[in-house]
Amino acid sequence: MRNGTNDLMWKMKMILKEPILIIFILLLLLLLTVFVFYPLLMLIKYSITADGGELSLQTIWAVVKNSSYRIIFSNSIKLGLISACIATIIGYIFAFAITRTELPMKGFMKTMATLPIVSPPFVLSLSIIFLFGRKGLITNGLLGITDFNVYGMHSLILVQTISFFPVAYLTLSGILQAIDSSVEDAALNLGASRWKIFWTVTFPLSLPGIFSAFLLVFIQSLQDFSNPAVIGGGFPTLGVEAYRVITGMYDLRTGAILSIMLLIPSLMAFLLQRYWISGKGFVTVTGKPSQNRTKLNQRHIVIPLFAVCLLFCAVIVLFYGTVIVGAFVKVWGVNYSFTLDHFRYVFSIGFKPLRNAVTLAIIATPITGLTGMAIAFLTVRKSFFGKRYMSLASLLTFALPGTVVGISYILAFNDRPFLLTGTAVILICVFVFRNLPVGIEGASSALMQIDPSIEEASINMGAGSFYTFFHITLPLIRGAFFSGLVYSFVRAMTAVSAIIFLVSARWNVVTTRIFSLFEVSQYSDAAAYIVIMIIVIACAIYVLNFLVSKMDPEKNAMVRK
Repeated sequence: MRNGTNDLMWKMKMILKEPILIIFILLLLLLLTVFVFYPLLMLIKYSITADGGELSLQTIWAVVKNSSYRIIFSNSIKLGLISACIATIIGYIFAFAITRTELPMKGFMKTMATLPIVSPPFVLSLSIIFLFGRKGLITNGLLGITDFNVYGMHSLILVQTISFFPVAYLTLSGILQAIDSSVEDAALNLGASRWKIFWTVTFPLSLPGIFSAFLLVFIQSLQDFSNPAVIGGGFPTLGVEAYRVITGMYDLRTGAILSIMLLIPSLMAFLLQRYWISGKGFVTVTGKPSQNRTKLNQRHIVIPLFAVCLLFCAVIVLFYGTVIVGAFVKVWGVNYSFTLDHFRYVFSIGFKPLRNAVTLAIIATPITGLTGMAIAFLTVRKSFFGKRYMSLASLLTFALPGTVVGISYILAFNDRPFLLTGTAVILICVFVFRNLPVGIEGASSALMQIDPSIEEASINMGAGSFYTFFHITLPLIRGAFFSGLVYSFVRAMTAVSAIIFLVSARWNVVTTRIFSLFEVSQYSDAAAYIVIMIIVIACAIYVLNFLVSKMDPEKNAMVRK
């Protein structure tokens, strides 16, 4: 067996035998530098210089002194904190009910708990307008209220809670499953009640996960652009204000400074979350979760949890169902007769943005998926100069709000030698480098559970790293690969803030088209776009699942037999 030092030396010696692999690593490092750090540096440089290029903090000082900008910054933080608190609580309830109790309708609950992650933007904002707007089905139709103001902080909190609680649910589900049930069983055998066991054992052990989920939701809330842009009303946030300043006042420098104000808390939360995850453990007596966990089935526990989860699922069904119905009515709130005119509009006048979005997503998805798997393989299995830099650069994009990415790409790629503005290439680059982190994280976790001796044996028998990766490693982590592909496609189809500054007349996409429809109150046309996007995303997930399943060695062997 090799010790740590010898293992490192062996890895370094093996990598030096593969010049093509070295070139590939250098290429990845170069691309990460150009498309992650270079735009950020250009953003910072532009913010602290005047038009002549000399150092000047005058604009920064003017923004800081402006009381309205300070209020907008406070709005973003306040909205993020409140949404993160509520979403984390709901996510914990769902995670506990699904993983620790004999909850009825678990399949339905899981579907509802993940639906907002893979759905297009604007769905919930549009449903809020359909239900509670001036012509809303509930406010005007059922209650007769004609002056209800649907726009503002209250609607944003509701929409962001529903949009981002799945992030908390997915994070906390893994944490709760990892807690060894024998710890709780020991407390139960000592006479403690289930309520006391929860507060003295289960909840304290899951606290690191709760804090991590809270930070992740906080980051998502800060980065959200579509919901505040549509229903923010008199409650402006930093991302929307930066867009307004740049597109309405043509003040790119102030918009860049506002984006940096948005970046700072987002980056701090990201680094704190990363530190918390790496510095905290979920320690139980055995250190391993029980394989035969006894699920809670007491009626006084299951029924209240089921009622809460079912109520929240009913709200989700109501919101999504409202948008689907809204796509098939003539004029919401005025004429509810059935029509297909909105779909005819999409497939005739408005088809190009939809086609562009699908085309760009199809191109970006395999690049993102394979690049993410390759980076995970290199950072987990290989030792080379620049390894930490690669890991940091590839994961950093998760902390970058879309507004920051969009503005920084304008500044970085609007002139030679990187003149990409207005092309499809810049949109594909945004999709690829912005969506890498999820695939990398999933693949890294999967690789850590696989014995590296399998790959080492392949290399010792003369196979190169590329052959080993594609024929051995990738099939073994196909689950993470599938998740990365799905996430990449969905995010490419639903991106708004990162590309709203980068689209052009030739390369307009469906999300920016929907946003423009909101600005002119063509809500039913927007609903038709959203319904079509849901169908496209569902079909893409099915196709990706089919293609990845072909990578299963066991299934392929059975087919051959």
